[in-house]
This record gives sequence, structure tokens and C-alpha cells, in this order.
Amino acid sequence: MAHDIVRGADGVARCWWAMGSESYAVYHDEEWGRPTRDDRWIFEKLCLEGFQAGLSWLTILNKRENFRAAFANFEVDKVARFNSRSVDRLLQDAGIVRHRGKIESTINNAKQARELQTEFGSLAAFVWQFEPPEKSRPKTLTRAALMKLVKTPESAALSKALKARKWRFVGPTTVYAFMQAAGIVNDHMHGCAAREHCASARGTFKVPRPDRLA
Repeated sequence: MAHDIVRGADGVARCWWAMGSESYAVYHDEEWGRPTRDDRWIFEKLCLEGFQAGLSWLTILNKRENFRAAFANFEVDKVARFNSRSVDRLLQDAGIVRHRGKIESTINNAKQARELQTEFGSLAAFVWQFEPPEKSRPKTLTRAALMKLVKTPESAALSKALKARKWRFVGPTTVYAFMQAAGIVNDHMHGCAAREHCASARGTFKVPRPDRLA
């Protein structure tokens, strides 16, 4: 497991991928894998994972503040009101990824996210239904094990459910990356300091449930 975990100059043991840049390290330590029920964050991450398709996550991470400025901080109601003029404006914004299909999908997905919020009470309540059972997870998460987790039955099911509700750019691999970030799965390596922090946070986290089942 030595190659799975790297100890930084600050003495903190991290997953190998977090050592590529300071931005990665901060994202790894403070955000990735932390369970959340914040609809704004969930919508942002689903959209940014869609923009990341075909690119590196570091590219998106470095442009994140530009994306937030361009897309009204990913406030669902505000993005859902974007129109064709908004698309034209965004296509001229060099601070983001200027891909018409991904820009239009973000606006479309905001409209669909509002529908889910109405139906389930929150976007969080919808996505957390797809948390995998603990027994299905690797007993020891190594780099080799993680490389096999490009997608899972749960990410495929969430992808299918989103597509059935007219979401775009939400394939099972994209959705699994979102599940990792949102703490729906804890994919920090065993031996990584953040793994225990995320596990502890999940232990006290109250999973949002659909209002319709309350």
C-alpha cells in the first residue's frame, strides 16, 4: 500500500492522487468524500463532473470560481431561468469550458433538478437513495481496488434514473465520480488521514429522505 498513500511535507498521509497540486490537496482534505445534503453543492458537483468529461479534474478545479460566477453560483432556480442569450454569453466566457452541449445541459439539468426537489423534497433526498450497502464495498480500499470502481451498479442505477428524468451528461462513470465527492461512498484509501474523518462524518450524518415517504 506504500504507493497508495503519500505523506506530504506537512506530514499528512493522503491518497496518491492528492499530491499533484496544492489545489488537489485542499480538495482532498476538505471536501472530497465528505457527506453532504446541500442541494446547491450537489447540483454544482453534478454539473462540473459533466463538464469534466474528457478533461482532467484539475482543469475544472482551477476554473471552479469562474464556473460559479458564470452559472449564478449554481443556484438551481437561477440557472433554470437561463435562456438562449445566456448560452451565447457563456460561449464567449473564456474562464469556463466553452462546450455548447455541456452548457445547455447544465441549464436543462437545473430545470429537472427543480422537478426532483418538488417530487422528493430535495435533490439530496433523491441522490442519497443510491448509497450502496456497506457489504458491497471493498474490505480494504487500495489503489488497485479503486481503479476497478470506475462505475458501480448503484452509479448505473442513479445514472439511469437521472436520464429517465431528462438529465444530460450523467453517465454512470460521471455519476460515480459525483458519488465519491459527495460522500455517498468513501473512496479514500485505507491509511489516508481523510478516510477516518469522512467515516466519522458519515457516522453522524443524517441521510435525507424523500418527503413523500415521510
